[in-house]
Amino acid sequence: MGGRVMLPLLLCLSAAGPPLLVQGGDPYLFFTWNVTYGILINNQFPGPNINSTTNNNIVINVFNYLDVPFLLTWNGIQHRKNSWQDGVLGTNYPIPPKTNYTYRFQVKDQIDSYMYYPVIAMHKAAGGFVPCDDPADDYTILAGDWFSKGHIALKKILDSGRNLGRCDGVHINGKVSKGDGKDEPLFTMEPGKTYKYKICNVRIKTALNIRFQGNNMRLVEMEGSHTMQSIVLVTANQEPMDYYVVASTRFTRQMVTATGIIRYTNGKGVASSKLPPPPTSWAWSLNQFRTFHWNLTTSAARPNPQGSYHYGSINITRTIKLINTAAEISKITLDPIVLNFTYRDFIEIIFENHENAIQSWHLSGYSFFAVAPEKRNNYKLLDAFSRHTIQVFPQSWATILLTFDNCGMWNIRYEIWDRHYLGQQLYVSVLSSAHSLKDEYNMPDDSPLCGIMESMPKPQPCNV
Repeated sequence: MGGRVMLPLLLCLSAAGPPLLVQGGDPYLFFTWNVTYGILINNQFPGPNINSTTNNNIVINVFNYLDVPFLLTWNGIQHRKNSWQDGVLGTNYPIPPKTNYTYRFQVKDQIDSYMYYPVIAMHKAAGGFVPCDDPADDYTILAGDWFSKGHIALKKILDSGRNLGRCDGVHINGKVSKGDGKDEPLFTMEPGKTYKYKICNVRIKTALNIRFQGNNMRLVEMEGSHTMQSIVLVTANQEPMDYYVVASTRFTRQMVTATGIIRYTNGKGVASSKLPPPPTSWAWSLNQFRTFHWNLTTSAARPNPQGSYHYGSINITRTIKLINTAAEISKITLDPIVLNFTYRDFIEIIFENHENAIQSWHLSGYSFFAVAPEKRNNYKLLDAFSRHTIQVFPQSWATILLTFDNCGMWNIRYEIWDRHYLGQQLYVSVLSSAHSLKDEYNMPDDSPLCGIMESMPKPQPCNV
């Protein structure tokens, strides 16, 4: 892997599971994490899981033993009324070296799998869990790109205003395989049983395709939304032998591939050297996206910002269009752009991609309905997925709908990490005229401050 720093960090929210401490009201889970070079948390790689139940209160005391500042973000956690814990520059200052900071947040009305990862100095990498009713067993696939240069060298490239270029390879669970059948198996399956695979792209910048040799996959959940029929379930109903799971890059001039072994418990034979073919064009992925539908009959926590699930019948208050082209990379500024919204505005955001490469955008603090890459009269107004990240295909657009019902300062960021590092992001400020604790929590007294903010007063506290 060269000097590549990869830190898969996992946050799993399920419908059950005992908390560490039970008190009156919602339970609390307490953690102490020591961050050291590697990058490790409590000397672990990957980092520790947080297995919690929806509405648990999470308290994590993070000690930064690095020689540089460190900041974690909780990707997909909505932090209701509490953007002070979101962990992105603009609302949170990094934890200074040799000091600690305690994150306090509630995982409110969310049943899903989320990832947390560092957001500054190219420390970033990621991972994720997707919980559902346990089949025979569940496995995690963390696939991503890797670069032969270390994170310090990558940071210098970005600091010079250049982008990272294409990746040097692809890994599965931190390992790069040549597909010669000599690797130790990643997973073992017993014939006739069904297994849950939790798949996450822990990439810095590259889109990936995951496929199983000789075995069919059934997608059942994506970012907390249960699919109609299209986590991944795999039934071991093929000839008992070894099979490859394959990860390959998408939308790149040169495809790079990695493989891992899946072994049947009574298998007699090595995996075939003939790998399943990859998708052939970006149109294949676009058409696949069109087939995803939210299963409205499945029991789970659901986003309910407007008092019902009938988001398609609500009048749009405001439309925002974000257009991005390759030429604009040189115009990125570190001065933050802030869009102001009124509490409970129902918003349409259109992301336009004029490039020949796929784009990816994330919105902190919310889940939204991904209603298009279609014209407005073809929006999915009944069963679009509720999610927090949206892909925008080449020379196309994508549209999301949501109610801004979560007060605070929230980050819209480009998820291709070299551009994000160079500043391709903006913020939305959602304010309530009531200025009440019912709508937004006050800034914590122990929030770290630096620069000119150290001498400035904190925001006016909200009223009870």
